[in-house]
Amino acid sequence: MPDNTRGPVRWPQWLRLPAAACAGVMIGTGSPPWDQWLLALLGLVSAFWLFTLVGQPRHAAGTGWAVGLGYFGFALGWIVEPFQVDAATTGWMAPFALFFLAGGLALFWGLAFGVAARVARSPVLALVVFWSLAELARGYVFTGFPWALVGYIWASVDAIQWVALVGSYGVTAATLAIAGGLAVVLRDGRFGRVPLAAVAALAVLLGGGRALVPADEDLTEQPVVRLVQPNAPQHEKWDPEKIPVFFDRQVRLTGAEIPDGRPQPSLVVWPETAMPWLLHRAGDGLAIVSDAAGETPVVLGIQRAEEGRWYNSAVLLDATGTVAQVYDKHHLVPFGEYMPAAALFARWNIMGLAARAEGGYSPGPGPALMTVPGLGLALPLICYEAVFPQDLRGTGTRPDMVLHLTNDAWFGEFSGPYQHLAQARIRAIEFGLPMLRAANTGVSAVIDGAGRVIAELPLGQAGFVDAALPPPRPVTLYARLGDWPVALLLVLAAGYLAFTKRTKGA
Repeated sequence: MPDNTRGPVRWPQWLRLPAAACAGVMIGTGSPPWDQWLLALLGLVSAFWLFTLVGQPRHAAGTGWAVGLGYFGFALGWIVEPFQVDAATTGWMAPFALFFLAGGLALFWGLAFGVAARVARSPVLALVVFWSLAELARGYVFTGFPWALVGYIWASVDAIQWVALVGSYGVTAATLAIAGGLAVVLRDGRFGRVPLAAVAALAVLLGGGRALVPADEDLTEQPVVRLVQPNAPQHEKWDPEKIPVFFDRQVRLTGAEIPDGRPQPSLVVWPETAMPWLLHRAGDGLAIVSDAAGETPVVLGIQRAEEGRWYNSAVLLDATGTVAQVYDKHHLVPFGEYMPAAALFARWNIMGLAARAEGGYSPGPGPALMTVPGLGLALPLICYEAVFPQDLRGTGTRPDMVLHLTNDAWFGEFSGPYQHLAQARIRAIEFGLPMLRAANTGVSAVIDGAGRVIAELPLGQAGFVDAALPPPRPVTLYARLGDWPVALLLVLAAGYLAFTKRTKGA
């Protein structure tokens, strides 16, 4: 990839950094609800081009950080919403949360740009490698936060089907390689072999993705499931006067009559923290739920306490109303469900959103399966856990479905819930598994193993949806191999680039 020539243009700092931030915003338009993948791709090309205009690593790092600041600040703008639920107490934190989250995540990109600039022999190729590594790292480092990966710009088109083969990080690396190849045109002023290869790769990504979409499945003989959506606004969810309203609504929706000719649901799913009582105090409430469901098992979100610790949990009620299984969420939201270094922050009376139980929830032991009578094995995920591909691994046995219980009322009504839904769809594609997604305020959806939404309840609407449970697809390549092949390839490429740099300088 002969890209060792740098353009003679040198932009002043005051112009380069705002331009980089604008490129980041362009990339952010690839996220839901905008779904402008072409504009996002042009933003990536612009970021690569700006990188070629700087010579020193520290300037390159600043450029990368500015691109990241624009991208994360735009795509993650919903992060201010949780702080507005109790605006009098936490509203002042909102702008700081957005800036520090966007600026902190942008450090990954700034580091990638800075390191790539030191590999003078092939800087564009180096940026592809190190930027891809940065995206992989932010999915794992400090418990990880892979929300809005670069590869997700394809979530609205068939190209996203490639995640079934190479995962989200593999698609991210391919996307960056395409953008880097196209940026060579701007740098060199001619359309050579590298840009032609990038165009060919883009055609394969788009066309091949279409070819990977499986045919629609006949679901007429499949069991039916019911998703319950109470539509409880977060600022009212724990209001003592509203609690009975939302609970009674969910009970009524659970026992709603089935139209003539339609089968009885084989499973009812309630969203995250749907029960207003702690598990050890919820006996009467669980009995009411079970009575409404009849002989149908129910999976619902509930909080529980044990030995002074609180857990964000999901429980399975069997046909007799007995709590047959309990799953405790293990991948918690920093500053949202627990406080890192809680004692340190407590000195300044900063408890974030994790004010309960002296610092928030405790994590469960890890991924676990539930045995749903008549349906098979289900892997429960609670809210944030659907963001992590690795959280669908580690059970040893492949499940038949994924249960995603979430409370997207925290994310507002604009971009956050739709981005969360898109990532749930991508998890279904990666593992070829159907997903039953029950959300407090939406979007609740039945998703098949190709990421297609079979049925849904829109944001902000109370109700239930009955839909056939799609069967699991064949085990995907990504489900077998995980992130190791992409990670190993990127590490080897980074090592090669670093070695050739040292050799050249020797």
